[in-house]
Amino acid sequence: MPSLFETLDFGPGLDVAARSASSNSSSSHALENQDNLVLIDANGRAIVLHGQIERAVQLPNWPRGHMRMAVLDGMGGHGYGRQAAEAVAAGLLRMPACATLAELASRLDALHAQLQQQFSTPGDAGQARRPGTTLTLLELRPQQAPLLYHVGDSRLYEITPDRASALTIDHVPATAFAMQGMLNAEEWWRQVHGEHRPHIAQAFILGNAFADPQQLNDALCALDGARLPGFLRPLADRRAITVRSGAVYLLATDGFWACRRPQEWIAQWPELLGSSASAAEAVDTLFGSYRSAPPSGLKLDNLTAIALRFNAKQDVSNVDETALPLPGAMPF
Repeated sequence: MPSLFETLDFGPGLDVAARSASSNSSSSHALENQDNLVLIDANGRAIVLHGQIERAVQLPNWPRGHMRMAVLDGMGGHGYGRQAAEAVAAGLLRMPACATLAELASRLDALHAQLQQQFSTPGDAGQARRPGTTLTLLELRPQQAPLLYHVGDSRLYEITPDRASALTIDHVPATAFAMQGMLNAEEWWRQVHGEHRPHIAQAFILGNAFADPQQLNDALCALDGARLPGFLRPLADRRAITVRSGAVYLLATDGFWACRRPQEWIAQWPELLGSSASAAEAVDTLFGSYRSAPPSGLKLDNLTAIALRFNAKQDVSNVDETALPLPGAMPF
């Protein structure tokens, strides 16, 4: 049976494919899929996961040509990780199309606060029981640069035949240490991209521990130029991004790099995905290669990915046909 994702229409300037799987296990005891994803196409038709099943909905009054896509990885909260991710995904369907970065950030911060109250249990000393979810989202406005909003440790990558560049910062303790001047660029890169550490410093609904590692604060902490060390400033959480024709842009949850030496696996992506003829081919190759030759020290986890390719031949002002490095790509 074809996936509902194949029924979406992103117009002639954008090629998109998506997939979510409960785990890398072929057994009947696969993990519950606590991941989720949201795709809203150019006509307001949307796909999300609910109860681990693809659901389609037509959004009323959605502006033609405006698109939204996001990946989410639910976690914690006494088994309510999936429900937390589903609640955020549902909120993204209710949230109007956003024309500016300020509007996008304001609406998502408000959704965070609303769901935080919804999931808090009275009299539980609360924060320890609250679930959370990552959220890595692209808001695609007609004829304008895409807007990025990022919370957690899912990632956005740009993949070309030459390199795979992380365009987001993992919200993990190593990033907090870097913000305090305790880690330099090489040390941060080794801890975040050279190893897998299953700890997080911020998540949607859950809150953040950037200000005080011993205290979970309710609000989200936007990692911007005022808070980040110089080597991370180009990767601010909330920003417009420039995209390049021919590159594959991958929104993905951390199941894809939950292994002993993740960078060795990710270093294969330029050869595997960088020359893909389509977004669907990139997704097929990513899942197929992961399952046929898993990275060493693999940790069983859910897998969710959205692949995008922009077509510069269309009249799309946010596409750059040059071969210059993408602003915001990590220089490692």
